[in-house]
Amino acid sequence: MIDGRVTRKLLLLGCPAMVLVAPMLHAEDLRSALAATYASNPTLLGAREQLRAADAGVPLARADGLPSLNATANETEYVRQNTASTTDMPRMVTAVGTLTVPLYSGGGVKNAIRAADTRVIAGRNDLRSTEAGVFTQAVTAYLDVIRTEAIVRLNRAQVQTLVTNLKATSDRFQIGDVTKTDVAQSQSRLAVAQGNLRSAEASLVQARETYIQIIGHEAGELTPPPPLPALPATPDDAVGLALDANPDLAAARERSKAAGFDSDVARAARLPKVSMIANGNYTDYLGQLALRGNFPFPIAQSAATADVSIRATIPLYQGGRPSAQIKQAQAREGQALDTEIATERQVIANVRASFSNYRAANEIITASQTAVEAAELSLRGVKAENSVGNRTVLDILNAEQELVNAQVQLVTARRNAYVAGFSLLSAMGRVSGKDLGLDAGTLYDPEIHYREARGTLSDWGVDKVQGAGQPTRTVDTPAQNGSTFGN
Repeated sequence: MIDGRVTRKLLLLGCPAMVLVAPMLHAEDLRSALAATYASNPTLLGAREQLRAADAGVPLARADGLPSLNATANETEYVRQNTASTTDMPRMVTAVGTLTVPLYSGGGVKNAIRAADTRVIAGRNDLRSTEAGVFTQAVTAYLDVIRTEAIVRLNRAQVQTLVTNLKATSDRFQIGDVTKTDVAQSQSRLAVAQGNLRSAEASLVQARETYIQIIGHEAGELTPPPPLPALPATPDDAVGLALDANPDLAAARERSKAAGFDSDVARAARLPKVSMIANGNYTDYLGQLALRGNFPFPIAQSAATADVSIRATIPLYQGGRPSAQIKQAQAREGQALDTEIATERQVIANVRASFSNYRAANEIITASQTAVEAAELSLRGVKAENSVGNRTVLDILNAEQELVNAQVQLVTARRNAYVAGFSLLSAMGRVSGKDLGLDAGTLYDPEIHYREARGTLSDWGVDKVQGAGQPTRTVDTPAQNGSTFGN
């Protein structure tokens, strides 16, 4: 049902929204399937690693504004030297230390850090988008298995019914109650039903394999999903919510901001740069100095010096490089703004389409329920009329097929309505792990790794934060079949 409210958190608990299957043992519910997906889906884990890489962009940008310390050491030994010189020693050791402290960079470092921080926010929204997409795939795979199992059951029941009908028709033919044409019609319908059953079983194999691909393990006895929360009453309401919370649109907006900071970084290339430089020098002549002259007083065999300076670098001409860099950055900023608008258009189209699909599927559910009830009544009536000779065997076969078609349409409409509703929630930015109330251990918190990465100052630091997770391989999962149910 559609109304004007949207529940912020979806707790995947409660009574079923669809009754498609019989009571089952060792049941697996949608919440546990989504929890398994959250913990081990490689696409989702890869998105977390990508965000961790974006986190590292902040200390990389900040490093250009921090002091740097370098040291060099040399041992020199002449293999041939000027014998008349009293300053060239046969052997000496020199060491030089340099400390450089950036004082002003024209705003380049500041804006580079801002751009990196903004891209981290964009990356978090990318992660939310990936979560939403993967969860939508998982829900679709879950519902596809339930739907296809129901269709297999319906087709299997139809085959059994037609086998019984064929036997009854053959018996009646033996006593002359029906013609050979009636028997042939029953045989034809049975063959068609058997073909439909094989096709449904093949579709079930595909659905189960897709389930394994997305969720990471075989589908057990799946319970019907819980009801969706209340959804917006109109497509405009849904669009308004999506414009505020859709992760793809939020990421595009942040990238537009980052591109603006990149333009500021490019402009900084035309401005002066100021730094403080401290040098320390040490030379040890290794006792060789006294051997180079007849000095009447003791000679020190080592020397040390230190100096501090302020260096200002003022660009006067750089071959047009800054101008080209600024133009390039501005063009990319314009591209980012265009991408933001394109993403907004896409979000609006997706929300409206999902809303329309959801509403249409619910209307089809109502129509299909009516069709099933009417087909059941029609079949009972046709059988009764056939018993008194007013209906033919073909009429019964047609009525049975109409009932199966209506039941399949009802099962499919229920699946489509749930998937469309979940897709609408996804487009509105309402299906993250936190929104779904998943309790598969501790939910991944990108802020923890970001703080650790931003606080890194050591050149020898290692990643102390827990990993993004471990994907599950499915190579050892047995091939699925469509003729059995449950695992």
